[in-house]
Amino acid sequence: MKILDPPAVRRWARLAADALGQARTEIDALNVFPVADGDTGTNLHLTMLSAAEAVESLPDDVDAAVVWQTLSYGALVGARGNSGVIVSQALRGLAEVLKEGPDLRAGLLRAATLAREAVARPVEGTVLSVLESAARAVQDTEAGDLGAVARQAAEEARVALRRTTGQLDVLARSGVVDAGGAGAAIVLETLASVITGSSTGHYDVPAPTARVAPMAEVGAGYEVMYLLDAPDRAVRALREELDAMGDSLVVVGGEGLWNVHVHVAEAGPAVEAGLRAGRPHRIRITYLAERTHRGGAGRGVVAVAAGDGIAALFEECGAVVVRRAPGARPTLPAVLAAIRQAGGEVVVLPNDEGVRAVAAAAAEIAREDGVTVSVLPTEATVQGLAALAVHDPLRRFDDDVVAMTDAAGHTRRGHVTVADREAFTSAGVCRPGDVLGLIDGDVAVIGDTVDHVATTVVDRMVAGGGELVTLVTGAQAPAGLAGRVEDHLRRTRPDVDLVVYDGEQGGYPLLIGVE
Repeated sequence: MKILDPPAVRRWARLAADALGQARTEIDALNVFPVADGDTGTNLHLTMLSAAEAVESLPDDVDAAVVWQTLSYGALVGARGNSGVIVSQALRGLAEVLKEGPDLRAGLLRAATLAREAVARPVEGTVLSVLESAARAVQDTEAGDLGAVARQAAEEARVALRRTTGQLDVLARSGVVDAGGAGAAIVLETLASVITGSSTGHYDVPAPTARVAPMAEVGAGYEVMYLLDAPDRAVRALREELDAMGDSLVVVGGEGLWNVHVHVAEAGPAVEAGLRAGRPHRIRITYLAERTHRGGAGRGVVAVAAGDGIAALFEECGAVVVRRAPGARPTLPAVLAAIRQAGGEVVVLPNDEGVRAVAAAAAEIAREDGVTVSVLPTEATVQGLAALAVHDPLRRFDDDVVAMTDAAGHTRRGHVTVADREAFTSAGVCRPGDVLGLIDGDVAVIGDTVDHVATTVVDRMVAGGGELVTLVTGAQAPAGLAGRVEDHLRRTRPDVDLVVYDGEQGGYPLLIGVE
């Protein structure tokens, strides 16, 4: 391949996001610096997933410059955590160069430069070292051989990653490589795979070489992140102000939009500094002590999901997701591993009546290891989303469980499906091919079309009272289904709020929740 054209950029973004998703748990286990909060893999996955979804939303006929700019923007607005913000800046550096032409050597150098400039107090033995080593290693490579440049960068990233253990004391004590660097190495490996057409389908993460409990210094009490609309001239003063407040400061962006990340003792002043500089939004505040107690395990949520879109929704809300096939149950080891990854205090959302027994068994085993676990009685995806919407890791655990249970309990559930056999139901006899509308588990409507059944089910559900309707469209949903249901609601119940998600679930063209 001589150029990275738009289809190749799309393939790379998706491959990198998927590879980081597969390696997420292993990378999280390496996370001891700057705070042992065990979420670097998750943050990098979500950052790259945002970039991939941004470029995949573009029309097929856009030029390379637009694709690269969109990739950079998607990573910027979706960046999570310290490493996610740094990698988003590296992607911006690549985009600045590669949107003009196929000079990958210059792009990698620009990526490493912007990543380092984004960090207020750079530290060696981190993702910065991996990016810089990869960029330096390719400068003597033939510029026109894009595959050779990409392979050399990926190989050097792996070598540099192994060196990080000896470059940073906390990594050496814990016997691990840098978690952010591991994610960056995967991003470069997937780039080489796309350019050379030699994807392995699996990207290894170096396992810890010693079983030593992390002893990272917590220092600051809160991780504060927000997007900031502000003129470039205001950001220099903001950087100085936040640097004086705390550490792990990373500010990236430009042209009026910035992503701000910092660890501080008090969250309020960090947000107020953003208000003085411009307009902060999408503010996320995480209490770091909750993440790092009990050997690095804090408060977490585990959600079971059937469908990539649903899984992404739960991940964006901070949950550890256990994927399952439609109609199938996840394995007990998979749920148990997710609980152990999530933290020392864990809420489990089974989101299906058939999954609750597996979740309860996994919770019982986890309790024997000292984990506090509560399995909520969520019987549908919409109830799980409602529960997660009110989750607050700063509340007492018991109070959080009560609030989440209450939110789920006040959410009626419905769904639309297609009958595959003749059966007697509470709404009459259905035959293969009939469209069924279920409310709280019982068949309430039998019809000929998904549109008719969907609007009828929604009407019946909101007739009993409700302020918010949630629609989750499935992989077999007719095109424009959610829009037609929305138009119907606007005419008949303009007082009701509506939220629509693309769940990509199989078996159910539409899931419905009414709160």
